[in-house]
Amino acid sequence: MCGIVGFVGARADMQEILQGMTDRIAHRGPDGEGHFIDGPAALGHRRLSIIDLEGGKQPMFNEDGSLAVVFNGEIYNFQALREKLLAAGHTFATRSDTEVLLHGYEEWGHELLARLRGMFTFALWDKTSQTLFCARDHFGIKPLYYYIAPETGTLMFGSEIKSFLAHPEFKKELNRDQLELYLSYQYSPGENTFFQGVKKLLPAHWLEWKDGKVTVQRYWQPAFTPDHEPTLAQWEDAISAAMKESVAAHKIADVEVGSFLSSGVDSSYMAALAHVDKTFTVGFADKQYDETDYASEFSSVIGVKNFAYRITPEEYWENLGKIQYHMDEPLADAASAALYFVNREAARQVKVCLSGEGADEFFGGYNIYKEPFTVSWYDRLPLWLRRVIGAVAECLPPVHGVNFLVRRGRPLEERYIGNTNLMGERRKKQLLKQYSGAVKPTDLSRPYFDQTSGQDPVTRMETCDLNLWMVGDILLKADKMSMANSLELRVPFLDRKVFEVACRIPAEHKVNAGQTKIAMRGAAEKTIPARTADKKKLGFPVPVRAWLRDETYASRVREAFNTPAAAEFFNVRELNRMLDQHISGKRDNWRQIWCVFIFLVWYDEYFVKR
Repeated sequence: MCGIVGFVGARADMQEILQGMTDRIAHRGPDGEGHFIDGPAALGHRRLSIIDLEGGKQPMFNEDGSLAVVFNGEIYNFQALREKLLAAGHTFATRSDTEVLLHGYEEWGHELLARLRGMFTFALWDKTSQTLFCARDHFGIKPLYYYIAPETGTLMFGSEIKSFLAHPEFKKELNRDQLELYLSYQYSPGENTFFQGVKKLLPAHWLEWKDGKVTVQRYWQPAFTPDHEPTLAQWEDAISAAMKESVAAHKIADVEVGSFLSSGVDSSYMAALAHVDKTFTVGFADKQYDETDYASEFSSVIGVKNFAYRITPEEYWENLGKIQYHMDEPLADAASAALYFVNREAARQVKVCLSGEGADEFFGGYNIYKEPFTVSWYDRLPLWLRRVIGAVAECLPPVHGVNFLVRRGRPLEERYIGNTNLMGERRKKQLLKQYSGAVKPTDLSRPYFDQTSGQDPVTRMETCDLNLWMVGDILLKADKMSMANSLELRVPFLDRKVFEVACRIPAEHKVNAGQTKIAMRGAAEKTIPARTADKKKLGFPVPVRAWLRDETYASRVREAFNTPAAAEFFNVRELNRMLDQHISGKRDNWRQIWCVFIFLVWYDEYFVKR
C-alpha cells in the first residue's frame, strides 16, 4: 500500500516539483520514496512496505528499463500471474506483486486489467512509445485523481488531490457546482470534484496520455444477473466458500495482519474467517454508541485479542479539520471521523487490517432495500395520485410518515439516488446563496437505472449504490482514513470472485420486510454464533445528534455558520434557524447541520488556511 503521484509536461524544475508532490502524500508511505523522470514524464512514489520488504522499491522497471511503473494497492493473484508470465519467457527480479504489472503489460497490454484481482491504481510510463497508462481497480477501492492544466496541457495524477498543490501549473479553484450535489449526497459524487478541473478516474477505467491527448475508457462493468435456480442453502454454501478463499487471499503479506471488529455481522464473520491475532474496535463513553463490550466478548469467543478505544467528544471535534484535510473533499458521514481513530489505534500495532466494506452493496445489507417489501399496497395506487399526495406532503413539517409519502410519491428511479438522499432541491434553494440547479442528483443516478431497466427494485438500488455511494463515501473514507495513519486496509468482501457469487443471488435471498443480507447471514452462521449473524445492522453509530444539542459543541457550529465563508455560500439566517430548531428539539436537523458544517471545516482547510 502506497501513494503515487506524477505529471507529463516537461519543465526545468521537474525534480523539485516531483519532490513536493510526493512530500504532500508522505503519510501514505513512510517506509520510503522513489522518483523517476524521463523526457516529459515524472513519476513519484511513497512506499508502505507490505510484500517483498527489501525488493519491492518503486518506481520499478522491466528488464531493459523501457517501462517504469508506480503502483498503489495489492494484486492478490500475482503469484498465479507470475507463473504464467514466467512460462511465457519473462524474467523477474523481485518477489513483488508490482513486477507483475510491468511484465503483464508487456505481454497483454490493456488486456492485463481483465486478469487482475485486487485493489489498485497504477501509472506506467512506456519510454519507447512515450505513453502514460494509468488504471483503477474494478470496484474503486483505491483512488486516482487527474488534472489537465488549462494553459499548458500538463497532465497531473495522484492518489490524493493535495499532491497537485505542489505543482505551479495547478490552479486551485472551487467547483461551486459540486456543492449542490454534495448537499444531497453528503459526499462528492461522480467524476467531478470540489476542485475545478480535477477529476476522479472512475472505477474500472483506464487513462492513457499520448502525444498530448488524454483518452479515458471503461474496461469492466459490474452487473447483477439474478439466478433463481439454486436454493437458499446452496447460495449460503457458495458465499461461504467464496469468502473463505477471499479472506485467505487478502491475508497474504510479509507483515502482521489484524482485523477491524464492530458489532455487526460483516466484520464479525470476516474476523472469524481470518484467524488473525488482533482485532481493533472504537466506541464512545455513551453506551448507546459503544460497541467495545460486544467486540471484547466476541473476540474471546473466537480466541483473538481485542484492542478497544473509546473516543472522547473533545478529541473527535478537535480532529475534524485534520480529518477533512486528509479526505481531500468534504465528507459529511459522521462515521468517517470514528474510522480515523480505529485506524490510528490499529496502526500502532499492525501494518495491515481487514475491514468489511462492500458486504452491504453485494448482499443487500441496507435497511432501505426493505422498502419494496413494506406497505407495498401503497405502490398499487395510481402514480398520479401518489404524486399529488407526495407533492402536498413535501410542503408539510418533516414529522413521522411525511418522508414516506414524499418518497413513494415518485417512481424509484426519480427518488433514489443512493443510500443517502439528504436534501431536495427545495431545501437547497432555501440554504444556498446561489442555486443553479444545473446538475440534479438524478442526473448521476439515472444511468444506473437505465442500465437495470426491468430488473427488481433491490437490484436496481444495489447497482446505484455500488457505483455511487460505495465509491464516493464508503471507499473514500476507508482509503483516506487508513492512509492518514499509514495503515493498509484490505476489504475481502470487495473481491471479484465474491462478486461472481453475489451478483447472481436473487433479491428474495437477500432482503425481505424483516431482514437484510439473508443468504450472507446464513453463510456466516456456519462460522459464527447465530445471534451475531442475525444482529440488526447499526452502521457506525456516532452521537453527533446529541452533541449538537450541547452548547459546548453547538457553539462551534454556530461560530462556523457566522463566518465570511458561510456568508459567501449560504443564507446565514437560515443556517442559524436550522441550528436553533435542533437545539430546542423542535426538529431533528442534525444531518443537514453536519453536512453544511463539514463543508465549512473542509473549506477552511483548503481555501482559508492554505
